[in-house]
Amino acid sequence: MDGGGGGEQFDSRTVEDVFGDFKRRRTALIKALTVDVEEFYQQCDPEKENLCLYGLPNEQWEVNLPAEEVPPELPEPALGINFARDGMEDKDWLSLVAVHSDSWLLSVAFYFGARFGFDKASRKKLFNMINELPTIYEVVTGAVKKQQKEKSSGHSGKKSKSNSKARAPDYQEKLAKLQPKDEEEGLDEQEDEDEHGETLCGACGENYAADEFWICCDICEKWFHGKCVKITPAKAEHIKQYKCPSCSHKRARVDI
Repeated sequence: MDGGGGGEQFDSRTVEDVFGDFKRRRTALIKALTVDVEEFYQQCDPEKENLCLYGLPNEQWEVNLPAEEVPPELPEPALGINFARDGMEDKDWLSLVAVHSDSWLLSVAFYFGARFGFDKASRKKLFNMINELPTIYEVVTGAVKKQQKEKSSGHSGKKSKSNSKARAPDYQEKLAKLQPKDEEEGLDEQEDEDEHGETLCGACGENYAADEFWICCDICEKWFHGKCVKITPAKAEHIKQYKCPSCSHKRARVDI
């Protein structure tokens, strides 16, 4: 399988392999629009030529000129994302890039499906696997979190119990490493884990896991894997108010 955008090559041709390629590219694009948003913003200079945002199979992203060959080896991302940067609100521009990124990811996945001769059943399987993941747009705009709130609105008693821990004034209680400490706390912690099980990382879009360190942004209230935002438990102990990369970027823009 040709990697595209990075020259990486693969020999695999199964639905699972194409889906794996999709997930890695998706992770890269989400990273560009969340964790690395400040760097991404700076690279999208409106004074430059038509630029595209590429998600690479190695989970890295790059802003670059479109492929020179015609037709290109892979479907190309949206052209000229840099031209709209200064003419829109930051959040609207990022949302627009996210929508185009979702479209590009699907086109690449089904390009591989057609190239590798996937039949109807295989194409349906690939789409269903993709459809189980939130879109980049949903992750970037926080739509996933809104959907989760609506879905859990019928469990207000349990939710308030969980929120009392997640929103406690003491910052340390907002660290999301919710593991049972003893048998007496096991039931309560299991309830918390069930509640947070549908929580998605605001950076990579993956689900909550109790054995991973998580941290919540005090501004937008999104949860993040510590590894995705480069925050360790030790470092978190010295942070009085945590701002995720996206919120920090917004604040910097206001100050300019």
